[in-house]
Amino acid sequence: MKYINNTLLVLLFLVSCTTSPKEKITDLVLEWNGKEILFAKNAIFTVQGGDTIDFSFKDAEYKVVSYFDSLGCISCKLQLGQWNDFIQTMDSTTQGKVAFALFFHPKDLNELKRITRKFQFDYPVCFDDKDEFNTLNGFSRNPYFQTFLLNKENKVVAIGNPILTPSVKDLYLHIVTGKGIEKTDKMETEISIDKTLLDFGKFSLHDKQTGEIKITNTGKQRLVIHHIITSCGCIQVEYDKRPITPNDTSILTIRYEAEKSGRFNRSLTIYANAKGAPLKIYVRGEAIY
Repeated sequence: MKYINNTLLVLLFLVSCTTSPKEKITDLVLEWNGKEILFAKNAIFTVQGGDTIDFSFKDAEYKVVSYFDSLGCISCKLQLGQWNDFIQTMDSTTQGKVAFALFFHPKDLNELKRITRKFQFDYPVCFDDKDEFNTLNGFSRNPYFQTFLLNKENKVVAIGNPILTPSVKDLYLHIVTGKGIEKTDKMETEISIDKTLLDFGKFSLHDKQTGEIKITNTGKQRLVIHHIITSCGCIQVEYDKRPITPNDTSILTIRYEAEKSGRFNRSLTIYANAKGAPLKIYVRGEAIY
C-alpha cells in the first residue's frame, strides 16, 4: 500500500482523459496497484526487427513496461517518436536507473518493423506474435491502462500511459526521482493561434506534406509549451522549446507523411500554460495513390 497515493494521483489524471465511467477506472487502478507483472522466460527482444539481442531489465531499480495490442491504427497507437523523447528524458534525468520493456503484439509484423525503422527507434522491443505477455497478465483493452511503472520486484507502482497523458509522464518522473512535480511556468498567459485547421488538400501518396502554425503569446506571462501530442505517428511537429515571451511569436512546423491513400482527419494537442489549454489543431487532406 506504500504507493497507493501515487496510484490514485494517476487515477485523477486519467479520469479527465478517458471516457470510461469513474467507478470502472477506480476499480481498475485499485486492481493493479501493487500487483506483480509476469514475464515469459522465452521473451525475445530485437532492435527494429533485426537479429535478437541479449537484453535484460531484471536488475533495474524501476521499469516502464508497456503492452501494445494489434487493434486499430498501429502507428497512431505506438507514437514511437514520443517514446524516443520520453526514454531520452528519463535516461538523462535518472542516470539510467529506469529500464523500458515494450511488448508489441503485431497484426502485421512487417508493418511494425517498418514503423520502428521509420522513427529510428533503436531501443530493444519484443515482437510478441503469440501474445504471451498479455495471456500471462490479462491487460485492459484500454490503451491508457496498458502501461505501468514497476519497482525492482516487478510490482506496479503506478499505471497510465505517459505518452498519451502528459501528467502521467510528470508523475513517473516524480516517483522515480523522488522530487516534487515541477511547478515553474504554471502561471497562465494568453495565446493566439493563426489557424486551427491545416488542410493539405489533395496530394500524391508519396509526397510528404509540410505546413506551419503561428503561435503568439498575447498575455503577460511567459508561454511554455509543455507537450505536443499527435493523434498519429504520421504527424511530426518541430518547434522551439524555449519559452515565448509576451508579444513574441513561435512557429510550429508540422510534417505529414501518409501511410495509405484516402482522406484523413488527424489532430495534435498542445499542452501549455495558456488559458483554454490543451488546444487542438486539426490536420486533414486526401492522399491519392
